[in-house]
Amino acid sequence: MIEISHLTHVYPGTRKTLPRTAIDDLSFSVEKGQFCILSGPNGSGKSTLFRILCGMALASSGAIRIAGHDLFAEPAKARARMSVVFQSPAVDKHLSVAENLKLQAALYGIRGAAYGERLAEAVEWTDLKNRLGDKVDTLSGGLARQVELAKCLLTRPDILLLDEPTTGLDPNSRRNFVDALRRIGRQRAMTVLMTSHIFSEAEHADRVAIMKDGRLLAFDSPQTLKGCLGREMVVLQSPRAALLQTRIKADFGLPTRQHGDELRLEETENGDSLPILEKLLHRYRDDIDSIAIKQPTLEDVFVHLTGKTAAEIETEQMETVAP
Repeated sequence: MIEISHLTHVYPGTRKTLPRTAIDDLSFSVEKGQFCILSGPNGSGKSTLFRILCGMALASSGAIRIAGHDLFAEPAKARARMSVVFQSPAVDKHLSVAENLKLQAALYGIRGAAYGERLAEAVEWTDLKNRLGDKVDTLSGGLARQVELAKCLLTRPDILLLDEPTTGLDPNSRRNFVDALRRIGRQRAMTVLMTSHIFSEAEHADRVAIMKDGRLLAFDSPQTLKGCLGREMVVLQSPRAALLQTRIKADFGLPTRQHGDELRLEETENGDSLPILEKLLHRYRDDIDSIAIKQPTLEDVFVHLTGKTAAEIETEQMETVAP
């Protein structure tokens, strides 16, 4: 349903700046009914890709097909198959829930009995059924996001694009929003492409795409991506991590990855980690603050590929959206 082929986008330079490549020969596809999470640090190209997919920017080169339509040659046909939830709210907080939904329906020519049917369908999964007369600015952040999604579902899209839709929500609201999104996607065979830096949201996705510096670093199922780091990994904290990394390599020939005060020994198999942990504690106990054996998570995959943690990405996100 979404086919991206050798997409490149270069922002032209100015008198003071050089041209900047935001997307560099990007190719991947999302099949009908799949739920795909797109992640990456700031500057990875996610926002540029989202703008191009929404028709807000034209790529320098490459191709995108949306439900079989060439996005650049047939933009109206392609956009007719999509709905979009932006990171910034796109509802009028001074209008009621029902007024926002009715306005959206009117823009698409949905009126009369058809509107009543679509409205009931769009809010069926939400907590909004008894709040339709309430102004949006009286709702919680989670309910306001439900209005955003219900508004998009009114048009029964084949493809739903979402840009960091859970930013600012509490963990419970975030979980409920993503659970509802996955459920609706399965019920309607709706293709979902969603940008997110919260890796718990991607654990049950069909595909996870990770970008950095405009390039696609990984694209696969969560299970396959985690499997690339082995079944177990040893993680230790040390105030002298760089020095300890050198010593572990020299003494045991073990490759490690350093991130701040943390060292990771990846790609260990079940049963191998405990002997390694014992050797490290025996030799370097005074240099280690903590040490643990864990199974790799998607965040571990992200740190492995990009060198950034989820907390760092969230800080970057908050700085980006701050007034």
